[in-house]
Amino acid sequence: MRVLLINPYYPISETPSPPLGLAYLGAALEAAGVEVRLLDLVVFPYSKKMLESVLHSFSPHFVGVTAVTMTFDYAAKVIKDVKSIDPLIWTIMGGPHVSFCAQETMRALPQLDFICLGEGEETVVQLVREAQDGCQWNNVKGLVYRQGHEIHSTGPRDAITDMDAIPLPARSLIPLGRYRALHMPVSMTTSRGCPFQCIFCVGRQMLGPRVRYRNSSKVVDELEYLNGLAFHQINIADDLFTANKRHCLAVCDEIIARKIETRWACFGRVDTVTPEILERMKAAGCDAVGFGVESANAAILRTIKKGITVEQVLGAVAMCSDAGITPHASFILGLPGETPQTLRETTDFVKQLKDKGALCGFHLLAPFPGTEVREEHDRLGIKILTSDWSQYHANRAIVETPAVTREMLDQIVIEWEEEFDERLGEIKRLRGTGDATEAEASLLTNLEHTVLIYDLMMGHVIEEHGSWHNDGVPVSGPDVLETLVDRIVNTTQHRHADVASSLASATARGSLLYEEKQGQVRWKWADYI
Repeated sequence: MRVLLINPYYPISETPSPPLGLAYLGAALEAAGVEVRLLDLVVFPYSKKMLESVLHSFSPHFVGVTAVTMTFDYAAKVIKDVKSIDPLIWTIMGGPHVSFCAQETMRALPQLDFICLGEGEETVVQLVREAQDGCQWNNVKGLVYRQGHEIHSTGPRDAITDMDAIPLPARSLIPLGRYRALHMPVSMTTSRGCPFQCIFCVGRQMLGPRVRYRNSSKVVDELEYLNGLAFHQINIADDLFTANKRHCLAVCDEIIARKIETRWACFGRVDTVTPEILERMKAAGCDAVGFGVESANAAILRTIKKGITVEQVLGAVAMCSDAGITPHASFILGLPGETPQTLRETTDFVKQLKDKGALCGFHLLAPFPGTEVREEHDRLGIKILTSDWSQYHANRAIVETPAVTREMLDQIVIEWEEEFDERLGEIKRLRGTGDATEAEASLLTNLEHTVLIYDLMMGHVIEEHGSWHNDGVPVSGPDVLETLVDRIVNTTQHRHADVASSLASATARGSLLYEEKQGQVRWKWADYI
């Protein structure tokens, strides 16, 4: 059997990382003897013609597409295109969005054959085996499927209890080189599940309230492998890495014992960090911890079941600063009970945290399917303005409260974005005069490289303009790079200096390669590393 896994388009502004969930699915399928390919539309430009080419060359029996709420429409288009190209291919979707609105999705998308609920490794493997053994879909737990005009569900599958029994992600399927060229982080997990009950989050509903941990030695084996891939940072993508002190310290101690020089970041809670934990994390290479603060108003924090106080936030930020770790505090505007006064409380608190060295950011409430804030929005006083899933990116308001309008919420985020842009402009000025710090200059330069390289990737520019006949004349690396730069400048709107700088950086990192063969020079992205 052959399975094609697809990662739908996801904006680069959301700082995507290589698709870890699909890599886990791919590994489980390969371990079961299934031939797997992965098509990543985050870093490859999509067209139906390109999809048709892949389907004809690989001839998959199944095409599986993942989706969060924001990417659902992109995923649905891919499913429709698959069926229009070859109606006999079975189509399946998974991920948090469809897990919590499965019936609705199946009714709205007749081209979809299956939905995988929750954790997908065991379900997808069993589904593929059932396709070989008789297509008795009711035997597959964790599945929603179509039979004639009826939609059936086999109910949720029990959570996987032994995390170490799950095969390591098949990252060989992923074009890691493209993410590295874009200066994106690479991610891994050390656990699944979240014991907390925040009403706006799907994490607990998706992976369960019981946290299941991987063996610390195996965790660090994977981290050490990722560290060798030359990404600028590794993100530990657990819902809450600091949930269990013993596990957290065991991972850190293993990194320290092996003397691994690395940089990583994680998510924490302000009531689960201590000086001991943070100092050990810093010694193990952690340079940033993200805290979901959400609001500075005590009543809102109680309503959303966050279970923290502003005093704990201030304490955690101070402990991070003492340990030499950068605290990142994120806030959600438009939560139940939001008023102009609570918005002022939060924005004033953000200024206080920034003065203490924290990096802060705003999101706007997106009431995702499966969350209490969506299911109980009337009781909570939340007005949901749209179910256009493409708007669920949390950067513009799609909810209102009785006291706060969409425009009021948007204005705060727009002002924050403008402040950030002004800061980048100031750094650019300082870089030009030589007065920017090394960290400031690096931040801006990396951002500029990311924007330009992404434009080249998604415009297929290297593929279309990165090959030419050299008439057998030997060339040096600088000469052939300069020729590439000239060809790109002649066909795009980018400035010569910007293209030269970005491509020189990509080449130096091994993300952009060329070969000279029989008088032909050919440049290409180092997709697989």
